[in-house]
Amino acid sequence: METRVLAALHEAGEPVTAGWVQEHLAADLAYTTVMTVLVRLLAKNAVTRRREGRSFVWMPTADEAGLAALKMHRVLDGEQDRRAVLASFITTLPEGDEQLLRELLDQAGDED
Repeated sequence: METRVLAALHEAGEPVTAGWVQEHLAADLAYTTVMTVLVRLLAKNAVTRRREGRSFVWMPTADEAGLAALKMHRVLDGEQDRRAVLASFITTLPEGDEQLLRELLDQAGDED
């Protein structure tokens, strides 16, 4: 659901209300459900909001890849042995993804 809400916010291209998101998703979602998702995304720093009149308008700060990265950070932050989690993750990557990760790490190292 978070991904769909983020996609709707990106598609809007401008700050929109929760009501707009609800109408745009057209999935028979309750307004309160949309608000719950937006507040969760706000807590993850994936969206921002500002007051306009009596309501808030919402804007994305992260795309779908950014949201996935935030989720990965949350998982890592909740583990005591980050090294073991990362090692387990790396050893289960398909060969193409492992090579991509190596390239990205090399690029990040070059930027330092």
